[in-house]
Amino acid sequence: MAQRTGAAEERKRLALVVEYEGTGYNGFQLQSNGRTVQGELERALERLLQTPTRVKGASRTDAGAHARGQVVSFESAADYTEEVYRSALNYYLPEDIRVVSAYTVPRKFDVRRHATSRVYDYCIANTAAPPALHRDFVHWERRSLDEGRMGEAAQKLVGTHDFVAFTVPEALDRSTVRHVYKWEVERREELVIIRSEANAYLYQQVRRTAGALVGVGTGESTVEEFEALLEGKQCGSAGPLLPARGLFLVRVKYPGFPPVSGVNDDKER
Repeated sequence: MAQRTGAAEERKRLALVVEYEGTGYNGFQLQSNGRTVQGELERALERLLQTPTRVKGASRTDAGAHARGQVVSFESAADYTEEVYRSALNYYLPEDIRVVSAYTVPRKFDVRRHATSRVYDYCIANTAAPPALHRDFVHWERRSLDEGRMGEAAQKLVGTHDFVAFTVPEALDRSTVRHVYKWEVERREELVIIRSEANAYLYQQVRRTAGALVGVGTGESTVEEFEALLEGKQCGSAGPLLPARGLFLVRVKYPGFPPVSGVNDDKER
């Protein structure tokens, strides 16, 4: 695709809202081996812009996890419109990654630091037999789940807490305190959805929390025992760690940036 006249005169920053199926990827972030979502986005940009282009993501999703509203940013001197970026990148990207929308944002926009919250869903198929059609998008749990009791336990997470019990030693080189805006559990027939929103998350935090909530839902543990995990300081004591295939990054929120926050509706807060 030919670049428009005058493209090299001034660099601009763009933000993309991206969805992807993470089944075939070794996570979002670049790795020394294995395909990643970031790597595919950068390959598509290089084909479009004819120059290596670094992409920065709002959240580093795990290998096998999915996204409906990942946000990434990059800089470009090309004078393409936002619609050209969206359609051209989708032409070059594999079918399991799609640019939903593209926006020109201020040069000072930082896709990670300026995000006020991230929203994740963890999806559980609570069925007698494992699902066939959606097996790569849910965790299967045969035992009956009491979503009301799970929701009661999840409410204990709201507020500012030390989540050291919900992560791994590799995450201990920084603060393990996070602020949770909501953590809720909803049943839609045989699908149990655990939705959380926080300013940021620790490595494996959502999947370990989901595992601990399943324990409450099956009656293996009590709401009081779940709450006690927040008081414990033993790293990684919460769990078990559930598979990444049930995890979805739903959206990233950016108040103060209308082009991006217009897609990531802040009304749920």
